[in-house]
Amino acid sequence: MERIYEISTRLTKDLDAPVRRYLYNQIAWSDRLIMIKGARGVGKTTMMRQRCKENGEKGVYASLDQLFFNDHTIIELADYHYKHGGTYLYLDEVHLYPRPNWEQELKNIYDSYPRLHIVFTGSSLLHLNSKLADLSRRVAVYDLRGLSFREYLNFTGNYKLEALSLSEILSNHRMLATKISSDIYVIKEFEKYLRKGYYPFFMECSEITYSQRVERLVRSVIDIDIPAVASIEYETQLKLKKLLVVLAEQVPFVPNITNLSRDIEVTRNQLMKFFTFLNEGAVLRTLMDPTTQPKRASKPEKILFDNPSVMQALGIINKTGTVRESFAASMLSSAGQLYAAKEGDFLLDRIYLFEVGGKNKGYSQIADKPNSYVIADNIETGVGNKIPIWMLGFLY
Repeated sequence: MERIYEISTRLTKDLDAPVRRYLYNQIAWSDRLIMIKGARGVGKTTMMRQRCKENGEKGVYASLDQLFFNDHTIIELADYHYKHGGTYLYLDEVHLYPRPNWEQELKNIYDSYPRLHIVFTGSSLLHLNSKLADLSRRVAVYDLRGLSFREYLNFTGNYKLEALSLSEILSNHRMLATKISSDIYVIKEFEKYLRKGYYPFFMECSEITYSQRVERLVRSVIDIDIPAVASIEYETQLKLKKLLVVLAEQVPFVPNITNLSRDIEVTRNQLMKFFTFLNEGAVLRTLMDPTTQPKRASKPEKILFDNPSVMQALGIINKTGTVRESFAASMLSSAGQLYAAKEGDFLLDRIYLFEVGGKNKGYSQIADKPNSYVIADNIETGVGNKIPIWMLGFLY
């Protein structure tokens, strides 16, 4: 047990992360059971350690993939911590706990130690797993996304820029963009962000090392995270990787399920599961038609990679239009339910229609459509219903 405390003290005491993510102040830390979900690499662990550091000796941090938990349980750690005056328990990577009943253990701790506050992190894939249902009445769940462009600017330049609502951007983008771009070379910084900015670890590595790290992250989703929440064989992992290779050459596109199933050598139902795994693992972003009923086996209308950094890491270069769409979808999805559009590129909450393109993009594809907007690249400020694409990076 002493080893857990030694590691916790080292990892929190030596933590040098003064900037907090957007989600930090949105979490009701006084709740007794909190789950922070998110994709690999987006900063869940750092956020948890920041909070644990604030608690001092009252808190202890433990990653549940440590060898300690092969012979000991979460309940043992909670009991020891509670009896020694601890009131905050921070458990990282709960989906990698080497025992099958982590949700039952957390439930028992919650019910048996009334002064103990538990925060745990887990893969974005976890809601595929019915285990969360057992905690639903007790746990407050938060989703952490990768860095927005606004956060990237704050991390690199200490600008203290505030997030903007979708309605603020749509109605007042020209004035807001003029104010922001008067102090920052937004196009130059935005280009940097698209290459190397979605994952907070960009500050620790070069552009080449960053891409290598993102590639390893994608492999870990397939090799570690998906098998941790779904029973899949090694052959299935290989086919998931093969699917990414095929998609890297074609996205964005409306998938031909028959041809794709043949190329990957899987059935249609297996392919639909693959899309679900990779979408929930934040490797792909699958968008449905707004008229499609929410069925697990429904065919995606459009497939993108989750964010531009994944594209870069997988060697998808010289596809400017695809990068634009990937970024726009990543940011817009934080504002509501995003769908593929029949006319235009994206439909948000079945209300707002967006067409994404370069600085000379016109309105022809969405002419006469209500609540329609052009999202344009390579412009500092827009006019009317033409909005600079970088402004979507201020949605959170």
